[in-house]
Amino acid sequence: MGLQDLIITPVYLAIFTLIALVIRPYVTNKGTRKYFLPALWVRFGGAILLGVLYQFYYGGGDTFNYWEHGSRWIYQAFNEDISLGVKLLMEPGGVWDPETFQYTSNIWYYRDPASYAIVKATAFFDLLTFHTYSATSLFFAVFSFSGLWALYSALQYKYPENSGRLAIAVLFVPSVIFWGSGILKDTVTLGALGWMTWGLLRWIDFGKRGIVEAGIFAFSLWVIFRIKVYILICFLPMIAVWLFFKNVKRIRNLALRLLLIPALLLVFIASAYFTLDQVTKDSSKYQLDNLAERARITAYDIRYGWGARSDGDGGYDIGLPDGSWQSLIGLAPRAINVSLFRPYIWEVRNPLMILSALESLAILFLSIGLIVKGNIRAKLRDPFLVFCIAFSVLFAFAVGVSTFNFGTLMRYKVPLIPFFLIFLTIQGERE
Repeated sequence: MGLQDLIITPVYLAIFTLIALVIRPYVTNKGTRKYFLPALWVRFGGAILLGVLYQFYYGGGDTFNYWEHGSRWIYQAFNEDISLGVKLLMEPGGVWDPETFQYTSNIWYYRDPASYAIVKATAFFDLLTFHTYSATSLFFAVFSFSGLWALYSALQYKYPENSGRLAIAVLFVPSVIFWGSGILKDTVTLGALGWMTWGLLRWIDFGKRGIVEAGIFAFSLWVIFRIKVYILICFLPMIAVWLFFKNVKRIRNLALRLLLIPALLLVFIASAYFTLDQVTKDSSKYQLDNLAERARITAYDIRYGWGARSDGDGGYDIGLPDGSWQSLIGLAPRAINVSLFRPYIWEVRNPLMILSALESLAILFLSIGLIVKGNIRAKLRDPFLVFCIAFSVLFAFAVGVSTFNFGTLMRYKVPLIPFFLIFLTIQGERE
């Protein structure tokens, strides 16, 4: 980042703020209006801070690789030949074309279609910001904010007495702001996950089954599928859990409920399996039969191989999986614990880990408070909160058992944090 950032970025900050002021009356109510601009501004701050830390503290990393060693070449192609620039934006990645090879050979992430998708998004926004890192990062922050605000608005409508708690859980968690605002995969998938859940809430709980909800859900699903399939592997089965409890709750007659529960359970389990099978069938990396082995490979690579870091983020040891489902299940309690409640304060290795450690400590206290107060049964009567805790725990297991590095874990666990905090802090539906 340099002088250009100091000139262009304030212009876009002003433009986005003016747009926000215009649309605020249409996307807020009396209870949510006061959170709208602060939630947007902290994401702008998170996006810029991420770039500053990666440049001056880490000395590089994914966010700069997407920009400096990625979108820069597409931006250059547009300057030299617009048709080549357009072609680069249309290419899926990983397919070498002699016509564009002079550019793609310099793009570090071209071989990985998921990472190249972020490069292309960055390049598209670069065209509007004259290839200015911090200004381009604001576009990513806006998308993340839009999805989380949509989720927050739907939840505030569902739980109107919990506006403040929901704002903290969804909009103002520091690590989610930091890792979910800049030029990263996590920013895009977080925004898409917010929009996807918004669509589901409107379909399942509000009865709003229009083309807009279906379209946004489908687009968000496609975005996450292109970038991080494993989020869908954890998320989609939990929709079946949500629907199962929603339909069971509607059966008031106890005898009929006991009679129908097994049948409903089979239907939703089969539906979840079929959906996952269809989502993962074209990816050998994430096919259901290969997930245990994939977890073993990823865990080893991040802890000891190509993904290992030497900058003090530190690894953790819960025992490496051996590629079998039995070993994964055996590691589940420790994996869930490390994702939700670690790093502990005494495990902090660098200043950035302090943020994660303090958040983990706060989540631990909230969890203990929930157990002590005995409110768990009341929450489990709310199908949406069952969905939240089920997704959070499954995702915590998935990233905890396959990451083995606190620095990476801080990023990977971001999608579960809002949902887990929603479960911890919201009272649930009234009977």
